[in-house]
Amino acid sequence: MNAADQARNLELAQAIASVAALFRRQFPDARANLTPWRDDPHTRAWAERESLDLSFHFPGWNPRNQCRSMLVQLRLERPPEGAARPRLIGVLIRGLTYESERWRLATMGDWQPSGSHLPQPAVAGKLQQLCRDLFELFRDAGNAAAA
Repeated sequence: MNAADQARNLELAQAIASVAALFRRQFPDARANLTPWRDDPHTRAWAERESLDLSFHFPGWNPRNQCRSMLVQLRLERPPEGAARPRLIGVLIRGLTYESERWRLATMGDWQPSGSHLPQPAVAGKLQQLCRDLFELFRDAGNAAAA
C-alpha cells in the first residue's frame, strides 16, 4: 500500500519520513515517491494494509545500482496494544528500469541481491545497512511505546 495512504497518525507519518531519510542517507541523489502505486480499482484490489511501499528515483541510469528506481516494500505487523507504530517483519527492495525488475534484495535468507543485473557489491552493502537501519528504526519505536 502507498506509504502516503498509511500515514494515519503522527507516529506512522514520522516513521515514513524517517524511512525516506534513511534511504537518502545511503543514496543522496534519490528522490522519494510516497505513492508508487496507481489509485485505480485494479490496484486497490491488491492493496495490502500490512505493507508500506515507497519508491526512490535516481536522476538517470545508475550503473552502480543497475537500475533507475528502487521500490522499497516494508512488511509490517499490526502494532501491539498501546503502540502507535507497527513492528517491521521484513523488507523487500527491488531495482527497476522502465522495462522490468533487474534485481531484488529481501531480508529473508542471506540478504543478498538476486536477479539478472546485480548492483555492485558496495551498493549491496548500502542496501543491507539500510535494512538494518530500518529494523532498528521500527524496533526503537516499539521500545519507546512500551516505556
